[in-house]
Amino acid sequence: QVQLVESGGGLVQAGGSLRLSCAASGLPFSSYAMGWFRQVPGKERDFVAAVKWSGVSTYYADSVKGRFTISTSNAKSTVYLQMNSLKPEDTAIYYCAAAAFSSWYAGPRKLDVYAYWGQGTQVTVSS
Repeated sequence: QVQLVESGGGLVQAGGSLRLSCAASGLPFSSYAMGWFRQVPGKERDFVAAVKWSGVSTYYADSVKGRFTISTSNAKSTVYLQMNSLKPEDTAIYYCAAAAFSSWYAGPRKLDVYAYWGQGTQVTVSS
C-alpha cells in the first residue's frame, strides 16, 4: 500500500522560508519519480517541482525557479521542498505525488501522470 505523508506547512511572513517533507512508503523507489503541486481553493492544482529519486533530474515551475529546491533522501524515503523568499502568492495547499517512470517521462509537469497523492499541507505566506 502506497502512502505519501506531507508535513512542514505553516504560516510564514513574506521573505521567509519553509521546508516541506513528504515521507513515502510502499513504492519501488528506483522506478518512481516525485512531484510537488499546489492548489488554491477554487483553482486548478498547479505543478511546482519534480525529481527522480536519484535526484539527477529536476523540473520547476517558472514561478518558483530560483526560490524553491526539490531534493530526495533515499535513506529516509523522503522528498523535500525547500521554499525560500516566499511570497503571498505562494499561499496554497501543497501536495506530494508519485509517478512511475513510464508515465513521468511523458510529462513531469502534468497532473495526470502522477498515480499517488498525499493529503496536502497548508502553506500561508502573510504580507
